[in-house]
Amino acid sequence: MSFGKRSALIAVIIGFFFVVASGIGLAATVSTHSTRKKSQQKISETPHARKRMHTLARSRGRVRTAGLHRRRRYFERFTASSFAEDITQGDVTAGEDAIVRQAAIDALGNMNGTVVAIEPTSGRVLAMVNQKLALSSGAQPCSTIKLSVALAALSEGIVTKETEVRLGGRYHMNLTNALAHSNNQYFEALGRELGFERVAYYAHQYGLGELAGFNIPGEQLGAYPEEEISTKLGGVGKMCSFGEGVSMTPLQLGAMVAAIANGGTLYYLQHPTTPEEVANFEPRVKRHLDIAPLIPEISDGMAGAVSYGTARSLRVNFNEEEILGKTGTCSHAGTRFGWFASYANTDVGRVVVVVFLEGGRPTFGPKAAEISGVLYRNLYDHSFFAARPTLPAATVIKPIGASN
Repeated sequence: MSFGKRSALIAVIIGFFFVVASGIGLAATVSTHSTRKKSQQKISETPHARKRMHTLARSRGRVRTAGLHRRRRYFERFTASSFAEDITQGDVTAGEDAIVRQAAIDALGNMNGTVVAIEPTSGRVLAMVNQKLALSSGAQPCSTIKLSVALAALSEGIVTKETEVRLGGRYHMNLTNALAHSNNQYFEALGRELGFERVAYYAHQYGLGELAGFNIPGEQLGAYPEEEISTKLGGVGKMCSFGEGVSMTPLQLGAMVAAIANGGTLYYLQHPTTPEEVANFEPRVKRHLDIAPLIPEISDGMAGAVSYGTARSLRVNFNEEEILGKTGTCSHAGTRFGWFASYANTDVGRVVVVVFLEGGRPTFGPKAAEISGVLYRNLYDHSFFAARPTLPAATVIKPIGASN
């Protein structure tokens, strides 16, 4: 090996040992610095400092836990079933309209609920499916109470259908959209403006808190509070948005909607039980309501609920005739309620339909509207909304709206 090559090799070896020695020295330096830093930390970490650090660590844990709790979603638990068998057992049907009754039974299916169909120009109950539930003590009316509140606010001149009510910040809504979308803030605001005394007065005028029927065996009264519910339950605002504290029956709701459909006459509902009672039927007026000028003010909202609002599921099954209505959904003590009250506005008359469901998660207002759509479809398919010639007396089936 030449002298130059030996010199280069020696230089490489010396350089390698120098790098290794430098690394060892650096590691030793870092280790010494780390040891010194730890030693300094131990010296400066007094009992007070350690206690303070422990407190801060615990508070950070609580903040993180609170954040997790805020993100956790609440799921309501229901103990009632949305489905039932033999719901028509015990129904008295000899005086009912056979077409309407069968249409209602087919539409309701095995849902745990009731259907009441009413002729609004007379108060005659055309069909009442699951009469045990229809004649019970009722349930919270949920958002269907908004019809009563809307009429009260219109009667008092607080709003018109175009009046914009501020609901916070720059957000406003009028009565038409509030009914269509069942806006709770809007009706809470109306309720607070009206106050309990006026809200209760109009509710009683429209038939809440009293029997809706005339000599209907088994009918119960429902309940309307004598004073405003507590502020813990939401006061008059919650009474006017969810019907909190109120128990309403399907017959009471049907009678009120029938008065809207016929222009303001609140009839006693009558449920004929024999063909003879049908033949001798005479309407009975309970009282006349001064709401005729107000009906156009709420009609757009009720029609909007079906065309683009909370009841639009009805249109999946039926869209040939104009339907106006109002949904309701709420729950109490593990049972959810689903309401839909409506009327068909046809050239040959009108029919009022109330669907009330109770159960669990599958039960809600839009489902009641969907069932109503099936019922209207069944009636339409049986030419119930078509003018028909007079038949022999023994087989006459009167069209909706015909005189008795």
